Amino acid sequence: MKSSRIFWLCAVPAAMCFQYAGAQTYPVKPIRIVVAFPPGGGTDIVTRLIAPRLGAALGQQVVVENRAGADGILGTDLVAKSAPDGYTLFVGTAGNLAINQTLYSKVPFNIERDFAALTQVVSVDMMLTVHPSLPVKNVGELVALAKARKGDLNYGSTGIGGIPHLAMELFNYTAGTRMAHIPYKGGAPALSDLLGGHIPMMVQSTVQGLTSVKSGRLRAVALLSAKRAALLPNVPTASESLPDCVASNWYGLVVPVNTPAAIQKRIYEEYVKVVRSPDMKELIAAQGAESVGSTPEEFSAFLKSEIAKWARIIKTANVRAD
Repeated sequence: MKSSRIFWLCAVPAAMCFQYAGAQTYPVKPIRIVVAFPPGGGTDIVTRLIAPRLGAALGQQVVVENRAGADGILGTDLVAKSAPDGYTLFVGTAGNLAINQTLYSKVPFNIERDFAALTQVVSVDMMLTVHPSLPVKNVGELVALAKARKGDLNYGSTGIGGIPHLAMELFNYTAGTRMAHIPYKGGAPALSDLLGGHIPMMVQSTVQGLTSVKSGRLRAVALLSAKRAALLPNVPTASESLPDCVASNWYGLVVPVNTPAAIQKRIYEEYVKVVRSPDMKELIAAQGAESVGSTPEEFSAFLKSEIAKWARIIKTANVRAD
């Protein structure tokens, strides 16, 4: 009994020292950041801007690996099941990290159980745009028209369960309206039909719709962000008329949950330094996004609130993707 006790007294500090030493020498090989979408999308572009600078800070190559499929579920699951050693990171979106778990009847992971939240990387403003032929200029007029037409007013989206779709369902929920959904296979065909007047409205990112709004081909009725945007200072937020009608896309950095705390801290500190640097803020702004760089505690609380918010909207609107 005495020898067993001596063994454990020696073994525990040794294990702690081993973990500490591992964290001190991390990283000793290249790191991959998984993006669950094809190359060229917003998440991929922003992550590829950050990766080389993160690699320089950590002293190892950082590679962006695209693992698209099943609306982001394949890439998310890959990271959830990866070794928790700091060599596989995941940059996910509101869809990957807050929506899919409720949108699909069964997914092979649980975001809050399987991942450790490190930081919200960026926020992407969304805006409600209408074709000029629709006789509304603000949220109040749109709500009045939607109620007068009693479900006979449509909106387009990039597809079932995406932020543009669920943002309009959030609008319906907070305004007490019932506008009908027309899903498209992506943003480009939806925008084309909106510009052509075939659908009267849709929610889209400011980066996608800004040019059309500035040219007068579309009208921005409201931003769905928490605050007004510098690029569109005269466009009000929906929440100015409808409290809690706030919907933005965002990208966040997570790692497998059992990644050692010291390694999580190192990744977080270096990643946020890059995200918050003045020149990186400018580069990210040029992509239509805003740098955030929140703390792990802030991002964890935000992620929990986003999961709950979108779960409520998905269930209320009876949205299913499978």
